[in-house]
Order: sequence, then C-alpha cells, then structure tokens
Amino acid sequence: MNTPEPYPIVRLKNAWNSTHPWIFQRLVDKPATRPKSGQIVDVVGVDGVWIGRGFYNGHSRIALRMLERDPDVDVDAAWFARKIAEAVQLRRDILKLDQISNAWRVVHSEGDGISGLVVDRYDDLVVVEFFSAGAFRYREWIYAALRAQFPGCRFHASADEHVQKQESFDFRGTEPAQPAVISEYGVKFRADPAGAHKTGFFADQRENRQWLSQQVEGKRVLDLCCNTGGFAVYSAVRGASEVVGIDIDEAVIDIAKGNAKLNNVRPRFIQADIFPWLRDAANAGEQFDVVILDPAKMTRDREQVINALKKYLDMNKLALGVVKPGGLFATFSCTGLVSEEQFLDMLRRAAFYAGRTVQVLKVSGAGPDHPFLAQVQESRYLKAVFCRVLD
Repeated sequence: MNTPEPYPIVRLKNAWNSTHPWIFQRLVDKPATRPKSGQIVDVVGVDGVWIGRGFYNGHSRIALRMLERDPDVDVDAAWFARKIAEAVQLRRDILKLDQISNAWRVVHSEGDGISGLVVDRYDDLVVVEFFSAGAFRYREWIYAALRAQFPGCRFHASADEHVQKQESFDFRGTEPAQPAVISEYGVKFRADPAGAHKTGFFADQRENRQWLSQQVEGKRVLDLCCNTGGFAVYSAVRGASEVVGIDIDEAVIDIAKGNAKLNNVRPRFIQADIFPWLRDAANAGEQFDVVILDPAKMTRDREQVINALKKYLDMNKLALGVVKPGGLFATFSCTGLVSEEQFLDMLRRAAFYAGRTVQVLKVSGAGPDHPFLAQVQESRYLKAVFCRVLD
C-alpha cells in the first residue's frame, strides 16, 4: 500500500488554531475530488497555509483526524513504525509494565498519536481495534509495526459495528484467536477476545484491582457487574473471607469461574440482575465489608447522558445500601461522555437517597498505559471512586 504523492489537499472553511486532533465536517470545505475514506491528506487553512497531515473521512462527523504537524515528515509505514515503537517504549522502559504484567495497552488512540487505533497486548496475543477508517485503511502498516515490536505475535483484529457505520468501512474481523493466559501482580486470567468479552480483558483496571485488593484480607466482598471476575478473583487471591460476584451475563460468569480456577480460589458467582438482587439482599439485612460496582458503558449518545446518570444513581443507591458501616465502596464508570464531575455529583445524590455518608478516599481512572493528551479529554473515559461508607 503506497501513499500517493503529493497528498490530496483538504481546505478548512474557518480559521483554525487548535491542537485538538479532531476537525469536524462542518468546518471543512468539501474537496472537488473527494479522497478515499481514511486516506492521508494535507490540511490547509482558509488562508491556504499548511496546518498538518491526517486521516480524511467525508462520511464521518469527524472529517479530519490530525496526525502530523511537521510538513517535512511523511505519514507512511515508517511513521507508524516510529509511533508504535515510541508507545511500546513508554510502557516497557518508562512505566516498566513488563515487571508487573504481560497484559497492557500498547496504543491508546489519540493518547499515543494515532487517532482511532487501540491495541492491547495479552502475552503473545495482540488485539487490534479500529475506531477510524484511517487506522483501518493503513492496517497492514500497523500490523507490520506491531510485529516488529512483538516478534512471533498472534493477531486478533475487530471493529464495532456502530464504528463501521459511523466511519463507513466494512470489516468482519480476523479469524478468532485462541485465548491467552495473562498475569498481573501475580494473579492469572484468561484473555479471550473471541469469546463473550470481545476485548479479551479489562487491562485498564489493573492498578485499581491491585489497590483495592490490598484492603480485603479477612473481609466479606461483593463484586457487582463482575464481568469476567477481575475484582472478585483478586479479592479471593488476597485473602478475603468470602467473595460474591454478580453479573447478568451467564457467558461471562462461566469465564469468571474459569479465572477463579486458574488461581485455585473459589468466589461464589451468581447470574442475576443486580437491581432485584440488591433489593432482596438489603431486605434480608445482608451487609458486606467491601462492595464493588463496575457496570458496562451506559451510552455512546450525548442525548442519553442524563438517562445514563439516572441508571448510575439507581444502582449506586442500592449498592450503598448493602455496605457495612465503615466499609469500603468502589464505584466505576467507563462511560466516556459522563465527566468525573458529573459522576461525583451522582455519587453525592446516591449517598443522600441511601441515607449514607460517603467519605471519598481516592479518585482514579485507567492505568498509565492509557495516557490521554491534556487537550483531548475524550480519551479519559474511566472514572474510579474509592469510598468509606458511614451512617
């Protein structure tokens, strides 16, 4: 795949003075000859002055995803190789993640300078997700760059259907890859991107799992929306006296049980809707020393953020009702459209309605292998709040 020279030119309608990599369709003049979806183009201002180089997509709300601000630097196979090498160097040489785990995020989209590309590494299995037509268009360059960093690796690549629709590309994904067994802080998990959990594993919660697991020895732990058992398995390994995991999805419960078996621990996993389960537990006087609430993403639609916050409010209020006085409550949101400020305000209201006092001990997010640029808050999606609950 060769990038044509010179690059097609796309002109902006208005003055542009921003370092944010996204430029929306309404700000872009429709080119006389439309470049192909995801093609790399030169971007010039309304005054004709060169601004940068990036992916163009005439079908997407995000028309331009800026990649390079130096006119002397081509965005070619060597550019992708360099960017991915820099991302790996951050994880290995600076963050020293190999000392902690063989599972970490390799490329975090805008946070690593490649808009619309997410790459996770699970031992020898490299999982690639495309969130832009541009990243998908130049996938062979991306695969080659990843092979150079992870010799002999296996690939599993995918793109969500809603992304393909928004970005106007078609990808059925690669052949399903066999799961990989990974380890973090001495706890083992099976990462299976082809199974019930499409990304294979939530590496973003690694530091949060480790921090919370240091507080659970001898405690009774409840893991709500437990998914594949991350917090539950950690808690059991770290010596909790009892661990209960609840999830509505039977398939992920089976994976969670397998993860527990890998570590020779036996949390009790229950397939149930957390709403009626929590109401019944509260009515029965059940109380836990540590309660974790980590639901799936609530919405991708800005119009639905208020409804998402109402759902968070309802489930947090119920979860607070089963925390023992003086106990710990860890609550999370991976809905990127919900801000940290909104999430903390929701927690304040949930505590009020539950009649509990919440003492916030720590506010966190995704691990350092999920960096975000200061000017691109969109990459900062995970909110983590650790509390002590009082009466």
